Amino acid sequence: MNNPTFPSQQLGDFSITAISDGYLSASLELLSNIDPADASRWQQDAGMTDPSAIHINCYVVRGRGRTILVDAGAGGFRQWGGKLTANLALAGVQPLDIDTILLTHAHPDHVGGLVDASGDVVFPNAELIVHQRELSFWRDDGNLAQASERARGNFLFARRAFDLYQERIRTFSDREVLPGISAMPLPGHTAGHSGYRIESGERGLLIWGDIVHFPQIQIARPDVSIAFDQDPLVSSATRAKLLDVVSADKLLVAGMHLGELGFAHIERAGTAYKISYESVSRAGLRAAPETSAP
Repeated sequence: MNNPTFPSQQLGDFSITAISDGYLSASLELLSNIDPADASRWQQDAGMTDPSAIHINCYVVRGRGRTILVDAGAGGFRQWGGKLTANLALAGVQPLDIDTILLTHAHPDHVGGLVDASGDVVFPNAELIVHQRELSFWRDDGNLAQASERARGNFLFARRAFDLYQERIRTFSDREVLPGISAMPLPGHTAGHSGYRIESGERGLLIWGDIVHFPQIQIARPDVSIAFDQDPLVSSATRAKLLDVVSADKLLVAGMHLGELGFAHIERAGTAYKISYESVSRAGLRAAPETSAP
């Protein structure tokens, strides 16, 4: 399936464009509080021919003299994604143009694209901004020692990426990270999982990281967590609280696994919630083919 153009939003001084890195696949058995067969039906009812497919978004934010990338996709790690650089080029953005990278967290489908196949940095001019707790977690030898074999690979890759960008890492612990962009702590998924709220003019947007992996399920059922969550109960509570806030405030949201359209509003539906994808403008040229799309 081709993603014909790049969804984009204009918020005052800022333009925000969703750039696809492709897909990863995750078993529905990784979800808690829902039977995998029921989860599969939910996905199929939402039009997903491959119920296990998870789309990976990154976001380019331009404005106030900056070209910012929010997360860097998987970069082909474990054969996940890997389309970010090609799609950036089609949108008129070269790696050298990126001066700032905001990380929501350091799972491999968010930091994999920081490093190329040769082990070199992909964005040599970029300052890497990450929450202090997130950086400390992945660099902690005690956490590494307790990790499973699979999770150990995640640790080693995150450390490699951080080491390569070491001279250009800036950590934060408070809210404002750049003029007009503030961080929002979103606990439960990882130690320093953060969203980024962009405010300019009369509009606002929240890039909420990994609040959901399967949006058609988890927005309707915020109690459904995934095994990638460090603390599933906290993650579920964070998701429920945030859905209440963004629906009440009618706040535009974006997310790394929100789907190809990239931007949405959350609406309350009785005691639950539903997703309504935002009507978006389109930026850039045609995107690279999504050969692994559902």
